Formats: sequence, structure tokens, C-alpha cells
Amino acid sequence: MSIFELLATLKTKDVQLALKGQQLSVQGNKHALSDPLILAALREHKPALIELIEAGEYAAANEVPANGIPPGAQRITPAMLTLSSLSQDEIDRIVATVEGGVANIHDIYPLAPLQEGILFHHVSTAQGDPYVMQSQFAFDSVERFEAFALALQGVTDRHDILRTGVVWEGLQQPQQVVWREARLPVQALELDPAEGDIAAQLHARFDARHYRLDVTQAPLLRLAWAKDPAQQRIVAMLLFHHMALDHSALDVVRHELQAFLHGTAGQLGHPVPFRNYVAQARLGVSEQQHEAFFQQMLGDVLEPTLPFGLQDVQGDGRGINELDWPLSAALNQGLRAQARLLGVSVASLFHLGWAQVLSALAGKSQVVFGTVLMGRLQGGHATDRALGIFINTLPFRVEVGNDDLRSAVKATHARLTGLLRHEHAPLALAQRCSGVAAPTPLFSALLNYRHSGTGNSSEAVAAWQGIETLRSDERTNYPLTLSVDDLGEGFVLRLLATTQVDPQRVCAYVQTALENLLSALEQAPHTALNQVSVVPAAEQHMLLHQFNATQANPAPSSNHATTLHGRIEAQAARTPDAIAAVQLDRHMTYAELNQQANLLAHHLLALGVKPDDRVAVVARRGLDTLAGLLATLKAGACYVPVDPSHPAERLSYLLTDSAPVAVLTQHALLARLPALEVPVINLDRYTWQHHSASNPMVAMTPSNLAYVIYTSGSTGLPKGVMVEHHSVANLVDWHCSAFDLCAGRHTASVAGFGFDAMAWEVWPALCAGATLHLPPAHDGAEDIDALLAWWCAQPLDVCFLPTPVAEYAFSQQIDHPTLRTLLVGGDRLRQFSRAQHFELINNYGPTEATVVATSGKVEAGRPLHIGKPVANASVYLLDDQQRLVPLGVAGELFGGGPLYPSGAAVREASE
Repeated sequence: MSIFELLATLKTKDVQLALKGQQLSVQGNKHALSDPLILAALREHKPALIELIEAGEYAAANEVPANGIPPGAQRITPAMLTLSSLSQDEIDRIVATVEGGVANIHDIYPLAPLQEGILFHHVSTAQGDPYVMQSQFAFDSVERFEAFALALQGVTDRHDILRTGVVWEGLQQPQQVVWREARLPVQALELDPAEGDIAAQLHARFDARHYRLDVTQAPLLRLAWAKDPAQQRIVAMLLFHHMALDHSALDVVRHELQAFLHGTAGQLGHPVPFRNYVAQARLGVSEQQHEAFFQQMLGDVLEPTLPFGLQDVQGDGRGINELDWPLSAALNQGLRAQARLLGVSVASLFHLGWAQVLSALAGKSQVVFGTVLMGRLQGGHATDRALGIFINTLPFRVEVGNDDLRSAVKATHARLTGLLRHEHAPLALAQRCSGVAAPTPLFSALLNYRHSGTGNSSEAVAAWQGIETLRSDERTNYPLTLSVDDLGEGFVLRLLATTQVDPQRVCAYVQTALENLLSALEQAPHTALNQVSVVPAAEQHMLLHQFNATQANPAPSSNHATTLHGRIEAQAARTPDAIAAVQLDRHMTYAELNQQANLLAHHLLALGVKPDDRVAVVARRGLDTLAGLLATLKAGACYVPVDPSHPAERLSYLLTDSAPVAVLTQHALLARLPALEVPVINLDRYTWQHHSASNPMVAMTPSNLAYVIYTSGSTGLPKGVMVEHHSVANLVDWHCSAFDLCAGRHTASVAGFGFDAMAWEVWPALCAGATLHLPPAHDGAEDIDALLAWWCAQPLDVCFLPTPVAEYAFSQQIDHPTLRTLLVGGDRLRQFSRAQHFELINNYGPTEATVVATSGKVEAGRPLHIGKPVANASVYLLDDQQRLVPLGVAGELFGGGPLYPSGAAVREASE
């Protein structure tokens, strides 16, 4: 039994607890103290009981004032209401809502804390009611059903909460009104088997998405039934409102129904009025004490805990998937053994395991979630036999940090024990004590640890003969709820999750967290809590290997043809007359491009340029610029592209930091350059034509540098990223294969000159023998409309547009007549709502990743994504501890593979 049930049983049996030194003293009814179940529960919960007594939280119940409304009263006056303060006018309003008037009113008192929240949802929901619950039964005969309905009426007659209606209109505070008599509505329906399964029809008719109970009228129960001739049975639907019953109360109802069906109802104990609980909840711990406790727990919590980013906690119970997940016998036994060894409750281990899962799913080391308390600890005498809604949801905080596991378990247990004294605190009060301002929810996940009975006695089997439970709905307005059913020996997880979440995966995380927690407690208890993984081995393998199964071509060899310029030289030999590049009315064949680059390369070699030297290229787009880039590679150097439209300060910084041995530029840009001590070569003056036109023979490998590209410097000074030939070769091979870029195809280069995407546009095209179209050169800011007009006029097959330019084109409904594939990147893609005749490929990659790390096709109107790793690349999403985050969780992107350079930054490398 749970600690709540134990304490309630001890009160019923007149057993007192006290401390003698550090030992728990138990005195009272000897017969009770010989009960094996009570003794086992005392042993299990001994540490928690000691903590309750030490904290002063084990005390007698408050005296509950008696009901002041006498039978046969002609009028109800304010003085008769011992739990409510109502005016005579308000009382008269209440009387007017009750069938039978004053004579049928047994009691009036306020709502319990959780009832207030449920009523708020009921009133604010225009259609349906998420708190209308269903249980569906099948009966083998009409007589069996009628006996069940009669038994249910008997239970209703015994308990005030089942004969209660709720009134709020015209009142300062909602009240619940207990009727003296309330007949159970039983509705017979005629359903046509031709329209489908009878049970399904019955469920659909009373679906809580559109069906509501009138909660102002008692009882808060309804029974509807129909004949099911195809199955030769009666199918009935029991509807009840959550304001009247919770999970534990349903167990009591089932027990009492069993007694009525078995003919032993006379042996049931005296029913406990729900008013006793309401009185304890309102007369117990003061609001100031509640506030002090929760401010200490939550005062420095400034951010909500939202697993998977889920934040809608005002749901109506729709769109929730449900899964039951039994834990293995070995895990069950191990958890109970560790709880005994550490002197904590098993519930503490589940709270800690759930906190670990939420930490991973929300990306937080400090997590807060709602824990469901049974509300019966301080509810007065015999609350274990009472009906009503006792449960309450309160925030629970756990630090998933560097504490060792044993310390973390004990801290969780201590906080959970401290929370019990405040089980009646309103959730709204607790949330106000945090640093998370409304209306942002403090948490969006719940844990409900509950004790559930198993097995059936012979009396139960006899009583329920001919009756079968078909379904029993469990709903929540939270998007993620884990219930742990403690069955005495084993545990079953029940996961309720919004349709955005796979409940099987979440249950696997919980099981993995508990398995790894248990294993570490047994073998390495000093392990830090944040080092215990919640990701199952199968998912880890998927994240590490299956998602990164991108191996394509073998790693580049060391021969000359695997350098970029070597591949272009081979292309020029194969198709010398093919058009390599076009700008306006000029074009250049592959033979011409190769020859122009050779001439300049020999000139650079004559200046002393050697492998891995840096040559800055400060130029506008053009055929000569293209030849200059290729010439730099042929000379063994790497190029540093510098956009001439940069401010003078940035130009000076880049040309100083990159330490070039030469600078290629155009005559019109000379005045913009700072004073330089290295050779400056005019690309449009052709002063090197006397050199050899043959391919230079420079000893190089794919590990030599191809270019150095500078970051934007948005987080500080721009950093130079060194990119090697083999990295660009991998980009070329992937691009040509993925987008069918080959000889005869047409593509374009529109990216800014200092933008790394230019390398992506240029080198795949020239290595594949395609034709590269260059827009007119511009000085300063580009006219986006003019650029797109030029773009639409080119016979392109595949090309790249910077994301903002592409989105502008979409917004203007600009279409391209020949394009098959459009590549976008360089910024976050925010909208793509109208389908085009071309494929849209979204790409992502930091500068260090040789332009593209991930790539994927996106569909109009569908969720936007960045695709999967490109060929021979790998990407990993890690948390702040550099652990793999679960699927669907945000994390920091880490990458690897040949597209990443061996050097990070020029300045850092030089230092």
C-alpha cells in the first residue's frame, strides 16, 4: 500500500506513530499491528514516516465542523453553512437549481482545490468537456445490466460526492451542493448494427470532444446502454465527471459495486463525507506556509520545462495517444532492493528517472514537472474509503547535475516527503512562486505514481460474473503524462502523449533511465547524475551510425587528378570546345579557361608562390576572375576571396590577417586596396601572356589547401577557415551525383564573392563539364529584382539561390521556366507554401563544413527541415554535456567527415 493508504489505515485502526531517538515507535491496536500488510508497509515507508515526524508534518487532522442543515428544514440560512460564507441571496440562487428545492439539499460547501481548476476548464470549453470520463462494459443479459445499474444507484445513495451538483452562476465563489436524493439517469438507446460495431457507436455518441454533462445537476453520473445482437450482449457506457471521482475513488466504487452485486453491501463501513476532505484542505496548512515552501523550491526557476518544446497545457484531452509498458521482473526487483538499501521510497526513484528523461527532452539541467499527489494524507479519518477527487497536481523540482547518484536519490526523496505536507496547496499558488511569469506554463509534463491492486478474490469473480470491462478512458490536458502503476510486485508505465510524440519512444527512455540508474547505483554510485544516459542503445546506434550512413566514394587518393584543378584539366582535355562559363555576351570554353589559368599560374610560380601559400582575390564576378581562382589552385596556392564591396576597415583586416603572398584584383578596384607589400596583379590587364600555356606541374596532394574563407565576424573578429582540396572534392562528388550535374547541364553562380557558397556553385560545375552562367558584375548592393530577371532568362537546370533571395522570389511568385532543382542555404528557410515545378532543396552547413553539411528536399506547406548529412559526412546533435540528445529534441550540431578542414582558423593556427 502507498504511504497515503498506510497513514489512513493507521488512523482508522487507532495506531499512533512517534520517534524515540532515531527510531520509529508504533503503538496502538495490537490486532492491527499483527496484520502482515500493515507491517510490510511500515517497513517500506519507515524512512518517509520518520522524515514526516521530524518535519512536524505528521499530525492529527483538524476538527471538521458538523453539517448544519437539519433534515426537514424549510429554509437554509447562512448560519447553517459551516464551511461556506454565503449571503441569503446566494443561498436562494443555489436552492433554485436543485430539483426538490430546500427539502432535497443535504449540504453546501466550497470546491476542493483541484475541483476549482476542473470547473474552470469546464466553463471555458465551448464544446465537449475533457473531464467527462467513460467506462464501457458488456453484460451477458439485460438482467445482469439492471443489477449493475441498481448497484450503482446504491453506491450513489451512500456517497455525498455522487449526489453533488456544482453551482457558480451568481455566486462569488463556486459551491457544491449535496442532494439528499439523486436518481441515476439510465438511457436506453436503439443502435443499428448495420451502422457498425455497437460499442464503437456508443463510444462515439458520448465522445467527450462534443458531449457534456450538466454538472449543476446531481448525480454526476450517467448510464447509457444498447443491445448488441451481433455479440449477443448488452453494451453500456458509464459516464462520470472528474470533479466527482479520481483514480483511487474509482477503486472504491468498484469495491462497493462488487459488494452490492455479491449481496454484502450491509458489511460496508459508514461512508465518509467528502466535506471532511474539503474542510481539511481549507483549514489545514495556511496559504502563507504554502507560499514559503514553494518560493524556496521554485523562486529561482526562471525558465519552463517543456519536453519536445510542448507548451499547450490547456488541452481538451483530444489527440492523445496511450501506451502501457510493463517493466521487467529484474528491473522491478532491483528498484525495490535499491529503495530499501537507500532508505527511500520506490516513488523517489521513479521521480528521479522521470526527471532525467525530461532533462534530456527539454535540454535543461534544472527540471520542473507536475507530480500527482493522492491528497489523502491529511484528509481526515478514513479518507481511504472516501469518494471524491482528492488528487492534486503540484510542481516538483529536480536538479539533474553533477551530484552523485546516491545524493541525488536522497535529495529527491527528501523533497518529495516535504511536498506531502502541502498536498492541498492550489497549483496556481505554487506556480506563482516561480520566476516563470504567466501565461507561460511552468511545466508541461506530469508524473502520477499510484498504487493499483491486482488479482481478484473469489467474491470479486462471483460478483463480476457476466460483466466485462471493454474500455476505460484516461485523459489529461497536459501533452505528456507518465503514470506508474505500482502493482505490489511489478510496475507498469502508462504514457499519455500528444500525437506529436511517440509514446513508445518515451517509455523506452524511461526504462533506459531506470535501468542505467539502477546499474550505476549498484556498480558506480559515485557517478554524476547527468552522466547517466536515457537514450536506448538501439536509438544511440541509429543516431551515431544509421543516420550517418553516408559513405559514398572512397577517400580521394594522392594523385594529381583528385585536386580541383587536376579534374578541370582532365575535363578540358575531354571536351575542349564545351562552354565552361558565360557572362552577358562573353563566353569561355574549357580549353580557353584552362589556357588563361595556366598563363597566370606560371606567372604566380615565377613570383615564388608555393603550395599552401595564400593568394587574395579582390574582384567582382567575371570570366577573368574565374580564371584567376583556377590559376591560384594550379600554382599550388589557396585563394582567399574578398568581396570588394566590404568597408575599408574589413578589407584591410582580411588582407592583413590572411597574410597573402600576392593579390589578384581588377583595375577599377585598385584604389580600394590598402597599402600592400606583396605583388598586386590586375586580372584585366593580361601582363602574363608571355608565360607557358601548359599545365603547371606542381607537386600537390588532396590535403593541400584550396581556399581560405572568412566568417562574417558577427560574434567577434572574422575567422579564416582553411579548406583542403579533398574537402571540396567531396562536395563536388556529392553535388554532381545528388543533382545530376554533368556535361551539358547549365547552372549559375549568384552568391556573393566572399560567401563560401560560391565555391559550391563554381567547382562542381567546372569539374563536371557543365556551363556556369555568371550574372553581370555590380559594384555595391545588388538589385534583387534585376538579379532575378537575369536568373529567369538563363537556361538553368540546377542552381543555388541564397535563402532570402529565394524567399523573395516565392513571395513575388517568380518562376523559372527550365529549372529542375533549386538549392537554397545561407539562412534559415522560413516559408515555402506554394508548390513549384522544380524541387526545392534546403541546405545547411557552417563555414567549417565546406559549405554544406546537411541537405534535403522540402515540400510546400510541410514542415521545413535541413535534411540529412551529405556524402561521407556525419552530424550529431549533442546537449551541453556533449551527450546525444533523443530524437526530436533540439541540441547543438556537431559534425565530422572529410568536408571538415584540419585547420580551424588562420589566426588560431598561426598562434
